[in-house]
Amino acid sequence: MKISLRIQNAKIIICLINSGFCYGQNTTANDSISNKLSEVVVTKEKKIFTNKNGNIKVDIANSILNATPNTIDLLSKLPNITISADKENITVIGKGNPLIYIDNQKVGMNDLNALSVDDIKTIEIINNPSSKYEAEGRAVILITRKFSKKEGSKTTLSEVASFKKEFNNYLGINSSFKKNKFEWKANLNYNKLSPWESHRIDYQIPDAGIISNYDVATANTKRKQFIFGGGLFYKINEEDYFSISMNSKLQSEPFDINTTTYNKNGDVENNVVTYSDNKSQKNFINSFVNYSKKIKSIDTQLFTGLQYSNFDQDSKSLAQNNFNDTQFELAQNSDQKFNVAVFSGRADLEKKFKNEMKLEYGGLYLSAKAKTDFEILNYETNNTISSIYNFKEKNSAGYAQLSGSLKKIGYSIGLRVENTNINGEFKNDKAPLISKNYTDFFPKAQLDIPIDSTKSITVNYSKSISRPNYSSTSQGATYINPYYLYSRNIYLNPTINNQISSSFQYHDKSVKITYYRNTDPVYSSFTFDNQNTILTFKEINFEKETGFNLEFTLPFTYKIWTSTNSLNCILNKIEDDSAEFITSKPYLYYYSSNEFKLPKGYSFVLTAYGLTDQKEGVFERKAWFVMNLGISKSFFTNWNCTLSHNDVFRSTIYKESFTINNISSTARYLVDAHEFSIALKYSFGKIKPSEFKEKNIDDNLNRVK
Repeated sequence: MKISLRIQNAKIIICLINSGFCYGQNTTANDSISNKLSEVVVTKEKKIFTNKNGNIKVDIANSILNATPNTIDLLSKLPNITISADKENITVIGKGNPLIYIDNQKVGMNDLNALSVDDIKTIEIINNPSSKYEAEGRAVILITRKFSKKEGSKTTLSEVASFKKEFNNYLGINSSFKKNKFEWKANLNYNKLSPWESHRIDYQIPDAGIISNYDVATANTKRKQFIFGGGLFYKINEEDYFSISMNSKLQSEPFDINTTTYNKNGDVENNVVTYSDNKSQKNFINSFVNYSKKIKSIDTQLFTGLQYSNFDQDSKSLAQNNFNDTQFELAQNSDQKFNVAVFSGRADLEKKFKNEMKLEYGGLYLSAKAKTDFEILNYETNNTISSIYNFKEKNSAGYAQLSGSLKKIGYSIGLRVENTNINGEFKNDKAPLISKNYTDFFPKAQLDIPIDSTKSITVNYSKSISRPNYSSTSQGATYINPYYLYSRNIYLNPTINNQISSSFQYHDKSVKITYYRNTDPVYSSFTFDNQNTILTFKEINFEKETGFNLEFTLPFTYKIWTSTNSLNCILNKIEDDSAEFITSKPYLYYYSSNEFKLPKGYSFVLTAYGLTDQKEGVFERKAWFVMNLGISKSFFTNWNCTLSHNDVFRSTIYKESFTINNISSTARYLVDAHEFSIALKYSFGKIKPSEFKEKNIDDNLNRVK
């Protein structure tokens, strides 16, 4: 902490000391020393990472992380979070797929892609979410956006030049205006990207005498993204506000895939080169309307919110094969359209009692409609397959949670009830193919036991559900080569999770142990069509999954060095009758973020994280390790430059092997993560102290894809 005292004459200090000894009781209103000591300025450096019972909160706005070009890459740099190779799924280590919230509203991957990093204030990873949050997910990633406490306007221009396999460019503008109770925000980003990927899969089907592999040597994409958003925030008074916001992402990407395949079926061997010309258009829009009101007659805070999301995708692909170095012949032409629209409304009420007890209760209603238009022309048979599949889901939920303290022991007890009604049918069918109607109860309980002012113990139990995203339960397939398909699974069921955990906290350091059991977990599997000799890769529900997670969170600060460290020891066992079981063994996840405050306003960050070899009952995955470097400097108060070097050792390579339905597979995925980037930000505008004293908002549709 730095304390500066404005004192015009050093002699005053001596007089003050003497007067303290001799005339401490004789002070008058006209005392000149008192007048000269009228201003004391206290400043305190904010911590980038804070930890409470294993819940980590990250100050994005005041860290070098603010220069990350997009929100998905930003999340990948945070502790305990991993991003899948295709950047379509987020996993919290030991917790699976989390719920994602922006302020008070649940969102999904498309919202994250449409959210400007410059608009983010903090990100919190909540490991034991209360009943207030949807029962879907064992963890919550809570993103809090910036809202200004000062009047005026501010505009930030940003440019990120990213050098990977090919050049990528991110250009953005973020603007805000605040006057008294009114605030307006808007952002516009144009990204021109050239992502690259490569993967190889070797598989064997002993029952059919097949040995095969395919290698996607190049998958080059020319992706254009338009991302824009805006919002209005009106602070009615100290406790009431109204807000409306919208964000959108428009994306087009032509991409070519070249695949080489070797296939041996008995005595017949084939070497095939597959070339596919693909085009994809993805458009996403999401809008919110929120209203918060203090009902003074019953001393209760009310929050209501409405949300509408729409995701539209149009994918076209023309594939052709060259067998044994002869000539290319057309194989398949596909046109697949997918659209999902989701409307939801929620109401949350919070009442605080004089004895510090708090009652929270509320409800949610969600309605989703998805449509898949599927048409494929097979040139070999000259047959066209076409169908339209409609999916509808309605979800109604109510919850109540009581929290408080009893003889210094904090408690929280909650119950959430959710009813889900699902119908899925092809357009020409007389009866629904999928018809489900089920009600689940999700209890949660937590005890906080303080030992003294620096130490505490927390015990937690929770039950949750994880539903597949809407596109996973749609009709659709991707042609890889004449022998291999990727497919969706319309029959996927949700996963039910039960877990109990306990943590010990000492100052800002914590250790936590968790036991969990999942019913119907979702993982990848194979099915083989012996008649057409085609192998299909798709997700299915496995029988069960159990595991232990021992987590250490160890932040510390020493002079110019601030470090946040996380170490997880994980024992996870996945089981299913269709899979070959291997002995599960413990493995480690480690994360270390180190920031150094250097002279002249420079900041240097070194982040390293990875996983050791993993054996999880069915799946065996190889270790991987990533190191990122960054240095940042601010100039003239309104310029900022950040240099980043990510995946320094080019080690983002994922390897996985498993045997299911007597089909053995080994896969290798290469991710285009090795990067050198230069980020420039320029801010301008006029900011002044606000006469309206704003009270902070509580810091308190992952499936729309």
